[in-house]
Amino acid sequence: MELNENARIDTSQVDDRRGSGGGGRAGGIPIPIGRGPGGLVGLAVMLVIALVGGGFGLNAAFDGGGEATGDNRGLEQRCSAEDALQQLDCRNTLYVNSIQAYWRTALPQAFGQQYTPTRTVFFEQAVDTRCGRADSGVGPFYCPADSQVYIDLSFYRVMADQLGAAGEFTQPYILAHEYGHHVQNLLGTNEQVRRQQQRDPGNANDLSVRLELQADCYAGAWARNATGTADDQGQRIFTSIGEEDIRQAVDAAERIGDDAISERANRPVNPDEFTHGSSAQRRDWFTRGHSTGDPRQCDTFSGAI
Repeated sequence: MELNENARIDTSQVDDRRGSGGGGRAGGIPIPIGRGPGGLVGLAVMLVIALVGGGFGLNAAFDGGGEATGDNRGLEQRCSAEDALQQLDCRNTLYVNSIQAYWRTALPQAFGQQYTPTRTVFFEQAVDTRCGRADSGVGPFYCPADSQVYIDLSFYRVMADQLGAAGEFTQPYILAHEYGHHVQNLLGTNEQVRRQQQRDPGNANDLSVRLELQADCYAGAWARNATGTADDQGQRIFTSIGEEDIRQAVDAAERIGDDAISERANRPVNPDEFTHGSSAQRRDWFTRGHSTGDPRQCDTFSGAI
């Protein structure tokens, strides 16, 4: 994977709340993150990944809260410097730029609907959202109530250190999955699933799995087309994405399958309890999106998955 050093990093697509009033330890969601080896690592991984890629507001058991506002001045300065692509936050901002550039074209082409951009919120430890106050332990998530993606960038260390998913392309895959939930929100898929879950609670987990697998497929469609995305001045964002990069995304998808997480946490594997899909399902649906490059091929709600 090669990023174009001449591409402009649009920091307006990010809300940097690190070190702002949105941080601090969360009181409402006491989910720990394992920081090193020890007896709780398996449980910590299970909890960290429990909501990876999820639409946080779909099944939230608490009321929405307030929101803080970030300060992007430091981010803007770093991302305009010559070494911007050496900075984790700047690279992730450029990934967001690419993902949204793709959907600005793909959504109207595939579904006849205009794309509405949204922001990714960078936070540390905890954050206030309209879906409630979230601890970093829930992993990256999308909040349908405010249409924003949230990520504590230290999550990538968890993926690398505790799950072995250390490849660089793991990062844009995770973000593309979250923006897949934003696309679902724009298309009304999230709301349709929420209503079906209320009508048929016994089928709620299956519906959740189908929603997550569709987001994986959307991420694959972006990955296939990412080298065609450009900044607002027409500069390509990615100059290359290779087979090894796609293998890294597939590996990450497999490592956060419900069965893989259960096994790592020494818990019984029970498909009836899956909410995100098995490793094989996540791999297969990402691969379908990537092989076709067509989000219309991502209908996980018809037939078997």
